[in-house]
Amino acid sequence: MTESVSAGPPAARTTAVSNGKGPKHVAIIMDGNNRWAKARRLAGVAGHKAGVNSVRAVVETCAREGVEVLTLFAFSSENWRRPAEEVSALMRLFLFALQREVKKLHRNNIRLRIIGDRSAFSHQLQERMAHAEELTKNNTLMTLVIAANYGGHWDITQATRKIASLVQAGKLMPSDVTDELVERHLCVGDLPMPDLLIRTAGEQRISNFMLWHLAYTEFYFSSVYWPDFREPQMRDALKAFAGRQRRFGQTDEQIASQALPK
Repeated sequence: MTESVSAGPPAARTTAVSNGKGPKHVAIIMDGNNRWAKARRLAGVAGHKAGVNSVRAVVETCAREGVEVLTLFAFSSENWRRPAEEVSALMRLFLFALQREVKKLHRNNIRLRIIGDRSAFSHQLQERMAHAEELTKNNTLMTLVIAANYGGHWDITQATRKIASLVQAGKLMPSDVTDELVERHLCVGDLPMPDLLIRTAGEQRISNFMLWHLAYTEFYFSSVYWPDFREPQMRDALKAFAGRQRRFGQTDEQIASQALPK
């Protein structure tokens, strides 16, 4: 999966999100880079490089549409199992993207956050991550979250360890542990839960991504490989979301009654 961050011209909030029908938080599993390259008889890394343009297009589209948070699954904790040369190429691409693109994000008022276990990355890459986050930390148009060496199991485990340490230190009682407390200790616990999850390339699974967060998320599966997923496909996904009724355990009648003028 590609690891790039970018943004185009300053975005204006214009459509569905602002009138309450669009998602505040979109999460995307960017799948199909290798298959895209294989179909063209190219090396796998060519697909990752081609996916950079899709990242740019999706970031720009979401910013224009008023999405508050966009989370991209760039590199999972399981992706280390891929061939060593592919992993090395991905790390170089990630470093290059951080060096080249973060200033564009900053100019366009987009905040960058990177979630996941950074300890496996090189010291140079960790430094670039920290620099990018520091530079953009006060930006307000949209938050772009890049999940790198991230897994849902890891996220829940690290939150549990933090809470266990507080209990051990006497700062919490076991009875103080609630859903809300666990959520606050997750990587994006301070952000709204994802409203919409998109996965490209025809697969219909979540692959250990944001397991806690997706309890009430709407899923949208696209057959398009990630390097071909651009603005039209992103708008199709947002349109599909706007046409869904989210119940959160309630009945149709309850939802309808809440929509009536008081």
